Amino acid sequence: MRNDPYRLTPGFYPWRLTIDTRFGDMDPNRHLNNVAITQLYEEARVRFNMMLRGSGAEYGRPSFLVAHVAVDYLAEGQYPGIVEIGFGILSFGNSSYRAGMGLFQGAHCIGLCDTVMVHRGEGGPTVIPGPLRAALGEWAVRR
Repeated sequence: MRNDPYRLTPGFYPWRLTIDTRFGDMDPNRHLNNVAITQLYEEARVRFNMMLRGSGAEYGRPSFLVAHVAVDYLAEGQYPGIVEIGFGILSFGNSSYRAGMGLFQGAHCIGLCDTVMVHRGEGGPTVIPGPLRAALGEWAVRR
């Protein structure tokens, strides 16, 4: 993740979310706690999926499960402050997609997160239907 310089700029990500940090996000060293940072990524992922669910009746109410998460901590985050989380689809599988996120405070990228999301049907993982894949494709990163 770290060796892709494009990922270190907010403009790389087609969808973004801005969140205020909270007092409870701070560790004893007065930096954003690593657990709090993973919760910020989770918040962005959930809000992206909520936006996706609300934007297209042609693919119903898709359900995704987290299959894998990898986080790189690049710099210390500060409280109080505002963070911006960039989100974009990095790649697709048959029943999954890989989301990339960047966590920014001011002009600095303080972390990266990759998450594999698996499309879930009634019996378990299932192929992402064409209309849903097309909708997700609108949020794919472009270099």
